Amino acid sequence: MLAEQLSFLEKIDEKEVRKIVIKLLKEYRALKVQIENKKECANVGIDLFPSLRDSYDHNELKVRQIERALEQSLDDEELLIIEKKYLTSTRIKDIEIYMQLGLKKDTYYDVKNRAMNRIATALGII
Repeated sequence: MLAEQLSFLEKIDEKEVRKIVIKLLKEYRALKVQIENKKECANVGIDLFPSLRDSYDHNELKVRQIERALEQSLDDEELLIIEKKYLTSTRIKDIEIYMQLGLKKDTYYDVKNRAMNRIATALGII
């Protein structure tokens, strides 16, 4: 019966989900800097850079929701992997991360994929 119920759900393209989540996580870093810069300028009362589009409120909401997804939907190990892989300015290979964390390759990729799916679920992507 359970198999019948699951067949009603649409098949999800795991690669596409990963691609979207990775893009959002990389964009998140830049948006976070944008928000911090905008607040800093507002505190001083100046505007250093022209804005070609009025997307500040949209971007601020996006940052808050991504932060909530990271903080509330991931366990410590998942969050650590996502932070090391996508939320730093340094490019780091998966092998370096799972060696640093003392994880087996298969375990690392299971945890990473689980984290991606949880982020995608929390953000309403899947």
